Amino acid sequence: MSQENESTPSPQIPEGNPQECGDAAAARELSGVDTKYMTPYAHMVTDQGVDASPEKRADVATESEPDGALNFMEHLEEIRSRLIKTTIALLVVTALCATYADFLVNEILIGPLKRSSEGLVLQNLVPYGQVSLYFQVVFFAGFIISFPFIAWQIWQFVAPGLHEHERKASRFSILFISLCFFAGIAFGYFVFLPISLQFFAGFGTTLIKNNISVQDYVSFFIGTLLTAGLVFELPFISYILSKIGLLTPAFMKFYRKHAIVFLLIVAAIVTPSTDLVTQLIIGLPMILLYELSILISARVHRNNAALKS
Repeated sequence: MSQENESTPSPQIPEGNPQECGDAAAARELSGVDTKYMTPYAHMVTDQGVDASPEKRADVATESEPDGALNFMEHLEEIRSRLIKTTIALLVVTALCATYADFLVNEILIGPLKRSSEGLVLQNLVPYGQVSLYFQVVFFAGFIISFPFIAWQIWQFVAPGLHEHERKASRFSILFISLCFFAGIAFGYFVFLPISLQFFAGFGTTLIKNNISVQDYVSFFIGTLLTAGLVFELPFISYILSKIGLLTPAFMKFYRKHAIVFLLIVAAIVTPSTDLVTQLIIGLPMILLYELSILISARVHRNNAALKS
C-alpha cells in the first residue's frame, strides 16, 4: 500500500501566480479550480479572500430567487392578510343579510316547504332553536353572496406562483367558478329541493303526522344547496386536473359510457322518487356537466400542446 502511494504522482499545479491576476476567475483557473463546480457564491471570492458580508450574501440570495418569490414568513403573512379580508367581507355581507332575516326565513327557507305540501309542519324542539335557525340562515346567505370575493382572495394568493401565460389563461376563472356555483345553488333550490320535499310529504301512511324538526330541515336545506353547488364545479375541477396533466379528453371520452351509467345510478340514488322522469331531471344536468368538462379538458390540452411546441 505504501509503494502505491509513493508511485502515485502528485497533481501538477499550473504555473503562474494567482495573486498577480487582476481577475478572480483567472486566479481560480490558474490555481487549478474547476469553475463549473463553483456555487452561486463563487463571485464572492476575491484576491483578499471571501467577501462574506451580510450585504453581499443578501445580493446573492436575491439574484438566485425568481421574481415575486416569497419566503416562508411572507407566505404566512399573505395567508393572514387574505383570511382577514375574507372574514371582514363575510361579516359585512352577513350583517347586511341580517336586515332581511325575516324574509330569508319565511320566504327563502320555509317557502319551498309551504309550496311543496301543507302536510309538512316545522316545529322547534329546543329553547334556542329559532335563534340558531336565524343565525344559520343569515350566515349561509352571507356565504353565498360573498362567494365570488372569497374565491377571488384564494386566487390572489395562488396567482403569484403561476407563470404569466397561466395567469392570462386563468383571468376569467373567478367568474367561471362563481357562475358554476350559483348555477348549482339555483338547481338545488328550484329543482332538487321541491322534488325531494314533495316526495317526503306524500310518502308513508296518513296516520303519522310529518312534524319536522326545524334544525333537521335547516341541515337538509343547507346540505342540499351546498352539494348541488359543489357538483356544478365539475367543469372547473376538470380544468385544474387537465392543467396539471392528470386528466385528458381522450380518457374522459373513452370512459364516457361508463360515466353516463354511473351518473344515472347516482341520480337514482339521490332522487327520493322512483319516477324515471324525476331521475332524468336530476341526471341530465350531471351528464351535461360531464360533456362540458370534456370540452374544457380538450381546450386545455390544445393550449398545453401549443405552449410545448
